[in-house]
Amino acid sequence: MRIGGLASGMDTDSIIRDLMKANRIPLDKITQKKAYLEWQLEDYRSINRNLQTSIYKINDTVLRAGTFSAKKVTVSNPNVADIKSVNSTADFSGTLAVGQLATQATWQSDELAKDKEGKDLVTELGVTGNIMINDKEIEVDTSTDTIDSLISKINADPDAGVNAFYDSHTGKIVMTAKNSGADHNITVTGLGSGSGTLDPGKNAKFTFNGLVTERSSNTFQINGFEFVLKQVTGTEADHGVPITFNSTADTDKIVDSVVQFVDDYNKMIEELNAKIREPKYRNFPALTTEQKSDMKENEIKLWEEKAKSGTLKSDPILSSMLSQIRTALVDAKIGEKTLSDIGIKPSSNYSDNGKLIIDEVKLRAAIAEDPEKVSQLFNEKKTDPTKPAGTEGGVAVRMRDIMDVSRQAIAERAGSVGSGNSTFTLGRNLEDMNEQITRFEDRLKMTEDRLWRQFTAMEQAINRANAQSAQLMSAFGGM
Repeated sequence: MRIGGLASGMDTDSIIRDLMKANRIPLDKITQKKAYLEWQLEDYRSINRNLQTSIYKINDTVLRAGTFSAKKVTVSNPNVADIKSVNSTADFSGTLAVGQLATQATWQSDELAKDKEGKDLVTELGVTGNIMINDKEIEVDTSTDTIDSLISKINADPDAGVNAFYDSHTGKIVMTAKNSGADHNITVTGLGSGSGTLDPGKNAKFTFNGLVTERSSNTFQINGFEFVLKQVTGTEADHGVPITFNSTADTDKIVDSVVQFVDDYNKMIEELNAKIREPKYRNFPALTTEQKSDMKENEIKLWEEKAKSGTLKSDPILSSMLSQIRTALVDAKIGEKTLSDIGIKPSSNYSDNGKLIIDEVKLRAAIAEDPEKVSQLFNEKKTDPTKPAGTEGGVAVRMRDIMDVSRQAIAERAGSVGSGNSTFTLGRNLEDMNEQITRFEDRLKMTEDRLWRQFTAMEQAINRANAQSAQLMSAFGGM
């Protein structure tokens, strides 16, 4: 039982609360350190997420397959054909003459029944059972199937290979082969009493660099280039008058990829350098719950902006990564090519902290001269996996390897979302602090109980003394 100052007249609650405040100071410091550690943990994980995004961007720009083999094709008469590079690695040129375009077969029934609506039963068209289209049986229920449902069944069946519609004005069903070419014709049986009329499909006929050949479609590929034939260039007999085409490196597209790579790199190192140079305000520790209760919301925000600053100041993992990347950019040399040779070099401004500057005229000239060598400078593979990250391979390969190793180091220190605390360094530190906090709170509880026992004992002693004094006073008064 706690007795609070009834005999002594003291504010026991306030006294013990003030005494406990003093006793809580070490616990508050541990709690503040824990909060700071949690901020540091989140900053590490945020950096790791950003590094993964940067790796994705490297893979999507200069390390993407085909970036440096991008081709631009010039066609002497674009009305005849479109030609574009799909996955070519070499330049491509020649002549093309188109004698005939590929067409799709069409079939139309004889007149079945005019002015019927889609909701009418198929029996109105003379359909009495299942029909066959290109040897594919289409099941028909004459008691329920309408003209619309029959058309839907035909169009939905991939094996039938046709698109069909019913024309109420002529009373005919018309079908068009889904694929062009002479091998994709249409045969129909069981559709009313008529046989129908077929306009056969045709192959595209053309002469490519002197070779007379055919394709079932107007769109096809040769040597990694896609051709789309659009117009004949003469008679079928002579296969047309030739046009010319020629491919060259798509310098604009390649330059855009390199510029994007450099921009992404510059943004990354700007953010990382800002983080490791962020000031640390030691006089602004994390606020306790009690301190927050005495402050306004805006005051708390301004305080915590400073309290959270500098969590990764001079961080050795990030500092080492930035240093290694800068070295890799300067040291990377494939054949006789360096980044400087193609117009990319570090800024001479010290405050830029290693940002890259592009001489686009020089870069374009290097790409136009030999895009393959520029490609190798960025993405030549590492041949010896035992060598340290960043010491072998193209520029982008070295950067990615360094960033991968750094991400692993950060994960060992700060884990990732869902990681158990025991699996990474800061997590183990947090667990240790949680144990310290639990032990300290137990001790505080014991201390508070002890103080209350002591004050209660004092109150009881005072009560006894007061009772004895009253007895004495009563005894003397009675004489």
